[in-house]
Amino acid sequence: MEHRGLDAYGYFEREGSLGQIQGEFRGVVAAARERTAEAYGRRLHSAYLYGSVPRGTARPGRSDLDLLLVLHHAPSDDDRDTAEVLARGIDEDFEAIDGVGVLLHDKDTVLSEEERFDLGWFLACLCTPLLGADLAEHLPRYRPDSLLARETNGDLASLLPQWRTSLREASAPQEYRRLSRLFARRLVRTGFTLVMTRWGGWTSDLAESAEVFGSYYPERAAQMRAAAAVALDPVEDPAVPRRYVEDLGPWLADEYTARHGTRTRLPRAGAGPGPCLSDPAGPDEIRRRRPSPSAS
Repeated sequence: MEHRGLDAYGYFEREGSLGQIQGEFRGVVAAARERTAEAYGRRLHSAYLYGSVPRGTARPGRSDLDLLLVLHHAPSDDDRDTAEVLARGIDEDFEAIDGVGVLLHDKDTVLSEEERFDLGWFLACLCTPLLGADLAEHLPRYRPDSLLARETNGDLASLLPQWRTSLREASAPQEYRRLSRLFARRLVRTGFTLVMTRWGGWTSDLAESAEVFGSYYPERAAQMRAAAAVALDPVEDPAVPRRYVEDLGPWLADEYTARHGTRTRLPRAGAGPGPCLSDPAGPDEIRRRRPSPSAS
């Protein structure tokens, strides 16, 4: 039987592990662990890796390092400044990665009822423990059902106006590159979770996500495959993200609402891609990425 990220009882298996980290990235992970502990000290409850590095699929020199840091208290301005310094230092010291993302939250938020099927699910299923006590022990087990689909990606319609504004305000090639990646990743994730319940499983692989989606919506399959390619290799052509906000995005938002409904709470202010199943972002996300050669 094809393995689809679920155990024998239909619950999500936790994705990634320290044992899956490729040799090229072990040094940067060790440094991230040591520097995080030193930077936050007793303020830190626990730290986690997520993304391609703990999944063992990272590409040397092209993939970024993603960290979720859970503090004992709500992140302060000093905590955000610390995250910026931490991300910058790791990014500059290790050529194996192309950027560092640090996502800050506090323990109470992660374990709150409001975040049970979004940030809580993300930590329990897509994050690999790096430091401290694992909060997944205090969270339930999850299945790929419509409730999870709604509470993670059921806010695309409310995000599209923000995307259009960001696109109108963009002018430089590196800005279009960033937006093309951001929009494409969110659309592929949303396209996959639209059909996740029918497919009966989970994958974080963007190309596989697009293929699974296309098997249910063949008329949109080529668009989603193209979006998956852009998510991995973003482009500077403004026409690409423009097509996302004018065509694929609105259609996907309508179809998602019809099948799963809309999220029961509004996205976080300034949430960009939103905390959408392995792409969590919000006001307390710090992302440091080297400029592309064309942007220098």
